Parts: sequence; structure tokens; C-alpha cells
Amino acid sequence: MSSRPQRWLSIIGLGEDGIEGLSPVARRLVSAAELVVGGRRHLALADPLIKGQRLHWPSPIGNALPEVEKRRGRPVAVLASGDPFHYGVGDLLMRAFTADEVLCLPQPSAFSLAAAQLGWSQQDVTPVSLHGRALEGIVRHLQPGARILALSWDGETPARLAALLRERGFGESTITVLERMGGPGARIRKTTAEGFDLGKVEPLNTIALEVSGSSAAALSLAPGLDDSLFEHDGQLTKRDVRAITVSALAPRQGELLWDVGLGAGSIAIEWLLRHPSLRAIGIEESAGRAERATRNAASLGTPDLKIVQGRAPQALAGWPAPDAAFIGGGLADDGVFEAVWSALKPGGRLVANAVSLGSEAKLIALFQQHGGELTRIEIAKSGAAGRSGKVFVWRPAAPIIQWRVTKP
Repeated sequence: MSSRPQRWLSIIGLGEDGIEGLSPVARRLVSAAELVVGGRRHLALADPLIKGQRLHWPSPIGNALPEVEKRRGRPVAVLASGDPFHYGVGDLLMRAFTADEVLCLPQPSAFSLAAAQLGWSQQDVTPVSLHGRALEGIVRHLQPGARILALSWDGETPARLAALLRERGFGESTITVLERMGGPGARIRKTTAEGFDLGKVEPLNTIALEVSGSSAAALSLAPGLDDSLFEHDGQLTKRDVRAITVSALAPRQGELLWDVGLGAGSIAIEWLLRHPSLRAIGIEESAGRAERATRNAASLGTPDLKIVQGRAPQALAGWPAPDAAFIGGGLADDGVFEAVWSALKPGGRLVANAVSLGSEAKLIALFQQHGGELTRIEIAKSGAAGRSGKVFVWRPAAPIIQWRVTKP
């Protein structure tokens, strides 16, 4: 026979109304806890109920886990904002403890409260967290007609977001700032990005954004962004070849890409744009190109691109095994393919592009050894001939040899 483990760890969602909004069960759990963990604001809101020891979240907050672990099996309460499992502390706690040990009593999340205030259907809204994250991460969601709910990092976030919208051609967008929702100090103010001038904003705020602007200002949802969107020094996988390459890499939810020979970062960036769960590590020997790729990633809404400056294969050591890998540079260097192939997960995809005769010969040899698919990509674009500008001819680009292979 087996018995169900005791749910000794309580995660209590708090709103701005404090303990008035808590159920009788939640109140009893806080009062009975030997240890109560939370931010200073949460501990102050729950102060009348707390009888045990208090622990403010340290920095980083993961340092609190050993103190919670010491009391395993004895009552501990963690206070959190709204719904702890929606961009909250719940995820952190579940990395250390099991669901059978935890009892969570959530309150409405900031997204739920904001949607209810505005009359927005949550299934039609994109939720985004800007708390502790780069502001540029919202760029990928900026599509005309989109509705976005964003958790702010601080009171400056709305003004910074308005400036970003103006810079990117979305100045007509409507910004609604909802401060201290659910409490006595609640306030809702609406303006446009172009006319943003709300003065002081409470640090605890949520932003509702109705995106308005030309469709030309939005990033395409398909791979193959215009080359002009990337800052580069010529080391750029061009648009048409890039679209074919990303398709060959075949991204799937949650996967990790290694982009070896990152250059301007275009392949890794387009990989990340396919789905928010995707991850990418770019390896680039040149410091200038690594900095350029960093700027491109921020500008195109993928600031989470991890860039490693160093020479492959040495710079590949110690990183998580990839689900897919792209070799766009250094293929002819000794040990690069072998290091990538060794690290690639079974069933992972590897794509390599070659332009020079030396790299082409290397690809053919690898194809003969490992199998896969070898493709020759030839692209020609129209260009004016003569001084009149009225006669056009085809101008072929250098052919690309692409090798695609799946690791057994």
C-alpha cells in the first residue's frame, strides 16, 4: 500500500487587495506556516496572518530553495502575485519539488485582470512578459491589429515601449497602462505611442497594446526576411537561400540550434522567429561580427540569441547538445564537422552550405560518407543591362551546395 505525500508547500496567490481577497483555506495555510517566503510587498500585505519565520526573496531568488528544502515535510507558504504558474514563481519551485508536495491557491493573473477590465478575450490576445527580459522581445509580436498584454519590468517600461513603437513605425498604436489592478490604488490610463506622456507610472503595472501601423513595418511571418533588415559586412546568407536553409533545418517546438559561423546571425534569428520556445547558440570567431549579430538579434525581436565569440571547434565545448545544427562557416577547418556531428543528438538535423570549391569538395566527401541529401541551389535575379535601364537580363548568383543529413 502507498499513501499520498503530504502537501506541505503552499503557494498562495495574492492580489492588491491583500488578505481580504484570500479564501479561508489560504489564510489558514499562511498562519500555520513555519516559514513564509515572498517579496517585501507580499509579506507586508499578508503581515497580519504571518506567525512563522519570514524570508524575503534573495537575489537570485533560487538561493531561497535550500531554506525551503530544510523544512521539507513541514508547513511552508510561498506568497506570489496572482497566478504563480503564469510567468510566476511556480516554475522555479517545481524544479526542486514535486507536484504531490505542493498545494497552489492562485488568484487571477495580471493578464486575466487586464483582459476583464478591457473586455478582451484572452484567447485572442498575445501574453508577453517584459519583467526581467529585454524589451526588444516584443518586436516579433508587432503585427497590425494584434492585441498584446505585457507585464512591465518597472514604471519606465511603458515609456520605453512607446519609444520603440514610434521608432518601428507603430506610433499610432494604442497603449493602455493598468496600474495596481485589484487594489485601492488601481488606475487605468490610455494614450497612443506617438502622444505618450503619462508622467509617473507605478512600478506595478501591466500594458495593454493595440498595434496599429503599416503592414510593411511588421516582420513577415514566413522565413526569408529582406536582406536590408540585417546589418552585415557581406557575411550574410541571402534571403532566398536562407529561407531554404531554415526549411531544411525543420525547427520543432523547444529545440536548440547551433549556428556555427554565425556571421550576421540571420539563420539563428530566423530559426528563433519560427516559435517562441526555440533556442539558438551562435558561434562566431570575429568580435565585430558577433557584436553585429547581437544588434541584429535585438532589432528583429530575438534578443535571447546566445552568442559565443570563439573559434570552432574549441568554442563548441561545454554547450548543451543541439537538436539541429547549421554550419555556415569554417566547414573546411579541421575538426569542425566532427565536433558538431559528435554533439548532435540522435535524430538531429545538420545542414551545411558551401560556396567555395574547397568547401564543396568537403561536403561531397561527407555526403559520400554519411548519406543525406545534396542539393545545388542556383538563383538568378533580373538586372538592368546597358545605360538605358530599359533592358533587363538575368544575373546569376554564385551557386550554393547544400548538404542535409539526419544523424542516426
